[in-house]
Amino acid sequence: LMVWLRRTTHYLFIVVVAVNSTLLTINAGDYIFYTDWAWTSFVVFSISQSTMLVVGAIYYMLFTGVPGTATYYATIMTIYTWVAKGAWFALGYPYDFIVTPVWIPSAMLLDLTYWATRRNKHAAIIIGGTLVGLSLPIFNMINLLLVRDPLEMAFKYPRPTLPPYMTPIEPQVGKFYNSPVALGSGAGAVLSVPIAALGAKLNTWTYRWMAA
Repeated sequence: LMVWLRRTTHYLFIVVVAVNSTLLTINAGDYIFYTDWAWTSFVVFSISQSTMLVVGAIYYMLFTGVPGTATYYATIMTIYTWVAKGAWFALGYPYDFIVTPVWIPSAMLLDLTYWATRRNKHAAIIIGGTLVGLSLPIFNMINLLLVRDPLEMAFKYPRPTLPPYMTPIEPQVGKFYNSPVALGSGAGAVLSVPIAALGAKLNTWTYRWMAA
């Protein structure tokens, strides 16, 4: 019974984090997020996605102890988001209205770190967390550059939940800084490490709670 309860607790946490990642993407990942506030939102979005990915991926990876699990987790997040895009499509929006972040390559780097260091948990936290934070904004910017003109789409398909004062505006690119990828990568690399440590600690806490 205790084995069943422990496994159920772990898998429930994994599902909750993956679903929350999807909701975070849907709320911040449509065309509005980088047209209303341009690159400021890209930096915030990069940090939120890096930290949300790393906390669940490292939890799941350390739970199984198998390199490759983080990539599997990122794949789950990606599939969830692609399925959720169907809800917007049903409302008459184009299917690419929600921009699905590129999580998988960053998760692969986390897996490679864990594998290359012979399943060293601390190396996965420090090196893997840093690599996730550094790489996700780079991969995601490439992803966004391949999407159709976002500003045109934002005007054509305004998000119905937005109040009037949040309607799309012409972005002020470079007003505050000129490199959103560098800023997102730098901040993401710093913040992803403690969040990765939290994910690892949650794994320990769950075991202790179930053993109590």
